[in-house]
Amino acid sequence: MLLLNKLKELDIILASQSPRRQQLLKEANIPFRIVAKKTTETFNNIAPPGDIVVNLCRSKANAYNDELTGPQTLLIAADTIVFVNGRVLNKPENKKETTKMLKLLSGSIHDVYTGVCIKTIDREKSFFEKTTVFFEQLTDDQISFYIDKYKPYDKAGGYGIQDWIGLTGIKRIEGSYHNVVGLPVARLFKELKTFMKL
Repeated sequence: MLLLNKLKELDIILASQSPRRQQLLKEANIPFRIVAKKTTETFNNIAPPGDIVVNLCRSKANAYNDELTGPQTLLIAADTIVFVNGRVLNKPENKKETTKMLKLLSGSIHDVYTGVCIKTIDREKSFFEKTTVFFEQLTDDQISFYIDKYKPYDKAGGYGIQDWIGLTGIKRIEGSYHNVVGLPVARLFKELKTFMKL
């Protein structure tokens, strides 16, 4: 396949420690190496959520400018937020915060936004994908069991759709499942094709 063959010629850097993003890229047969840096995730709460995630992933990508040493180096940076009732939910810090988030999501509808930035030494392309998630009503026992067993403190909104809570607590989704996991792979594949002018 033309795109996959071209990608093999590049030094692709994934700017993420997320095991889920790493797994999705592996499954898509996109070769990459991981370079993880601590970056600040500050954003304007009143901005549109699509703008928030695009600004977050672009800001993350800018922290890797020193790694973009030549035309064969390509960086992929991504960031995910949960947006519910006009509020942005990022990653919770503890059980109390996670419980609060899951109670807010319980029995309601929310949107998951992932922003992606593709960058080389001389070009950059950013985009976002949105998926709508419909949650069942969760009991306190479900929430407590999930948090204690899965400790979802590294996940936007305090949950992972691929976890137990996704199997038992999510009614349906509209949009890309992989976007909720953390990387809209089909869209990324399409954007890479355009970015590389194939």
